[in-house]
Amino acid sequence: MVGTKTLASNKRARHEYSIEETYECGIELKGTEVKSIRQGKLNLSDGYASVDNSEVFLKQVHISPYEQGNIFNVDPLRTRKLLLHKHEIRKLIGLTTVKGYSLIPLSVYLKNGKVKVQLALAKGKKLYDKRQDLAKKDAQRHVERELRGKY
Repeated sequence: MVGTKTLASNKRARHEYSIEETYECGIELKGTEVKSIRQGKLNLSDGYASVDNSEVFLKQVHISPYEQGNIFNVDPLRTRKLLLHKHEIRKLIGLTTVKGYSLIPLSVYLKNGKVKVQLALAKGKKLYDKRQDLAKKDAQRHVERELRGKY
C-alpha cells in the first residue's frame, strides 16, 4: 500500500488462528503513546480485542513508555478503544458471541500519518491443523530448494 509503514506485526497470530476477515481500524491513543509507537516500541503478541457495550477495545497490547515523556506517560498495558464503523461493530458482536470467533490484532502501521490497527476475525486452530500447516510449509520449502538446486 502506498503511504503505509508497518510498525509492528503479530507473526504468531497466523500460526495460532485461522483468519476469516480483516478490518482496518483506528486506535485512540495519548500523545506519548504515538511517539513510542512511531519508534516501534510495542508488542502485539499477547493482544486481543473484545466488544463491550457496543465498543471495541484492544487489550494486553504493551506500548513501552516514551523515554522523553515524564508525567504524561500512561500505563503500558492499558485498554485502548478501537475506532470502527457502527455496522462493523454490530457484525463483530454477532460473530464473536454466537459463532465463537476471536478478535486478534495482526499489525500496527502508519497510514497517511495516522496509526492504524489491522484487526482479524479469527478462529483458533487445533493442534493437528498447526501440524498440517507446518508440514505444508516444510514441503514447499523443500520443493523450492530442489528447484534452485541448492539442496
